[in-house]
Amino acid sequence: MTRSIRKFLSSIALLAVGCICCVASAVAAGKSGDELRVIQERIASEFEIIGPENVTPSPIEGWYMIQKGSIVAYVSEDAKYLLQGDLIDLEAQVNLTEHARDVGRRDMMAALGDDRVISFTPEDVKHSVTVFTDVGCTYCRRLHSQIGEYLAKGIEVRYVLYPRNGPGSPDWQESEKVWCATDRNSALTAAKLDQSFETHSCDASVIQDNYLLGQEIGLSGTPAIVLEDGRLIGGYLPADALQQQIEHSEPQVQR
Repeated sequence: MTRSIRKFLSSIALLAVGCICCVASAVAAGKSGDELRVIQERIASEFEIIGPENVTPSPIEGWYMIQKGSIVAYVSEDAKYLLQGDLIDLEAQVNLTEHARDVGRRDMMAALGDDRVISFTPEDVKHSVTVFTDVGCTYCRRLHSQIGEYLAKGIEVRYVLYPRNGPGSPDWQESEKVWCATDRNSALTAAKLDQSFETHSCDASVIQDNYLLGQEIGLSGTPAIVLEDGRLIGGYLPADALQQQIEHSEPQVQR
C-alpha cells in the first residue's frame, strides 16, 4: 500500500478515538476467532495508529470496516484497497455507515463527564442532548436565548464549549473565562449577551480537550447537537423541531 494512502487514513484516524468490536459479524463471515485476528493484524499493520481492535468484518464478504470513533472506512481483506463512503443496505433501507458513526458518537458522548460540560437541566429530564457551542456564534446565541423552551420540554442541554476559530481566538479566551467563572451557567449566558461577568484564573485545559473532541466527531461548525443515540445535527433547531428529531428514529434511506 502506498505511503500516501497510509498517511491519508492515518490522518483520518487522528480525528477520532474509540472502536466497535463485533464477534457476531466474524461468525457470520465464516471466520474463526484465530482467522479474524490474523486478518485484523494484517490490516492494522498497514496503517499507523489503527489497531487490530479497530478492524471488524463488514457486511460485504472480503471487506472489513475500520472505525475510529465516528470516522469509518472500508478496506479489502488483503489491505490492498481502501474505500471511503456510505455503505447502504438497499433491502433494509439503512445507511450502515451512518449507523456506525452514530454509535461512535454515542459512545464518545457517554464518556463525556459532567466535569467537562455546562448543563442546563430541567426538573423533569425526558431527554438529554450535547450541544457544541461557541460563545460568539450567532445561531449558538439564538439557541441559548431560547433555553427556557428546551427546558420546558424536558430537554437537558449539556453545553460543550467549542470556540470554532481555534486556540488564541477571542472566543477561545472568552470560553476560558466562562469556564473559570464561579457560576458557569450565568457566565455563559452573560458571554452570549456580550455582558461582563465575574471570573478568575483556573485550569482551563478542558477547552482544548473539548476542541479536540469536536474535531474527533467531525464538526464543521456550531452549534452542533448530538442526540442521545449519537445522531449529529449540524446547526440550530428550535425546541419543537429538536423534540421531533429526538423522538423519531433515523429516517429511512431512499432508493
